[in-house]
Amino acid sequence: MSTPMTTLSDLQPQQPETFHVFDTTLRDGAQQEGLRLSVPDKIRIATLLDELGVSFIEGGWPGANPNDTEFFSAVARGDLLLKNAALVAFGSTRRAGGKAADDPLVAATLASGAQVACLVAKSHDGHVQRALRTTLEENLEMIRDTVTHLRSEGMRVFIDCEHFFDGWLRNSAYSREVLRTVAEAGAEVAVLCDTNGGMLPSWVNQIVGEVAELGLPLGIHCHNDTGCAVANTMAAVEAGAMHVQGTINGYGERTGNADLGTVLANLELKYGWSVLPHADSLTELTRISHAISAVTNVPDSPRQPYVGVSAFAHKAGLHASAIKVDPNLYQHIDPAQVGNDMRMLISDMAGRANIQIKGEELGFDLSDRDLAAQITDVVKGREANGYSYEAADASFELLLRDCLGQLEKPFSILNWRVLTQAAREDAAVTEATVKLTAKDEARAVVGEGNGPVDALAEALRGALQHAFPDVMHYDLTDYRVRIIDSGHGTDASVRVLIDTRDGERVWTTVGVGTNVIEASWEALSDAYLYGLVKAG
Repeated sequence: MSTPMTTLSDLQPQQPETFHVFDTTLRDGAQQEGLRLSVPDKIRIATLLDELGVSFIEGGWPGANPNDTEFFSAVARGDLLLKNAALVAFGSTRRAGGKAADDPLVAATLASGAQVACLVAKSHDGHVQRALRTTLEENLEMIRDTVTHLRSEGMRVFIDCEHFFDGWLRNSAYSREVLRTVAEAGAEVAVLCDTNGGMLPSWVNQIVGEVAELGLPLGIHCHNDTGCAVANTMAAVEAGAMHVQGTINGYGERTGNADLGTVLANLELKYGWSVLPHADSLTELTRISHAISAVTNVPDSPRQPYVGVSAFAHKAGLHASAIKVDPNLYQHIDPAQVGNDMRMLISDMAGRANIQIKGEELGFDLSDRDLAAQITDVVKGREANGYSYEAADASFELLLRDCLGQLEKPFSILNWRVLTQAAREDAAVTEATVKLTAKDEARAVVGEGNGPVDALAEALRGALQHAFPDVMHYDLTDYRVRIIDSGHGTDASVRVLIDTRDGERVWTTVGVGTNVIEASWEALSDAYLYGLVKAG
């Protein structure tokens, strides 16, 4: 008698009717050491997350953080338009002894303009007594009053049950009371938080399974202190969680949060669920992961699951010969499913699929494999010299047009220079001169500015404005520098990324050099070239 074989479908849990993908990169992820997000950074990241198709984007804590307050103001002004995600304002329950209607932070949550509030609430009795310094009963009333007030004002409410797992192990009876209060007050989801990151998958699975018997919608929020944040998230989902929280690339304080990209790929490709809005949404994962990495100025992790440049890399020998027969012999998925590519480290295959996909997005036909391979070689050569096009779509399109013989430059740079001088007690003055030819007319213009890049921008804009008046609307909105080979000290190569806006669009260009001003000039001049090329 034969034993029935287990199939993958036997192992896959059933997808809940409602499932939330909640990104907290802009709030919890921003707490990572050395990571500082400006308002333009947050808008850029939110736009990319919305492209990916997450359900909710937590923008920050309005009222508690000036930068976060300004972000929500910028959203209200129309600087961010979301197509797929709902914006979430993080907040907390009202203060002990007060009223939610009178609490300034609760008022800031309402004034944020967000559709959803995610409130942190204590679910660990020891934290209530020692951190909040109030009674267990008052903590329940703080939850009830705040949720009821926000619901009465029309906001949807999620509750982050802080230190839930540690609290459950210490006093499960009180943690149950917190959950009952959350549900009775009208919160949509109770998010169980492994705040200290000390849980293991089997523990999470067991506790979430016990909590699920209460019958309320549950979420999961894991930190990575045991290296199990993604595994703990998957364990919670299998036990009944219908809401997952994480950060792109696993950003977060200490060792970080659950990497939301890895969680999404696991849900879609391993469970066979559809948690993103479009069938091809996941193919954007690698591009978006790397683009956000460029915005945060946190280097990509080459060994990151699914999206790392080494995730599908193979060396010569047994692997290489087997892959010639069938790539799946040494790969658990087709890399194209997440927008990545297989790389043979002894061949020129690396990156061709990415180039083809990106070229198609930009409107170029790269279906010719030989042509795509030639362009890939050019890109790889430039990447070896420090260029990165993941977050610099404008520079990539210029390179692509050049390779295809489709780049008609509306101006030609003849020369440029920068001079900074200062007397002993005077502030430094920076002056830049740009000489160029546009519409068969040569012009030399001097610009002054707050530093070399600003002065160069003034001079370049001034030299172009007679031929192309629209350049007067071009504004440099962000400027980022990364040292590529820091081991070289002061003669290290640098990469410069510049964001430019014309009132309607924002685009990013990249420049590389051992001289930061030279790299900045390349990115700056390409920004103006791209703007004029796209304007026709």
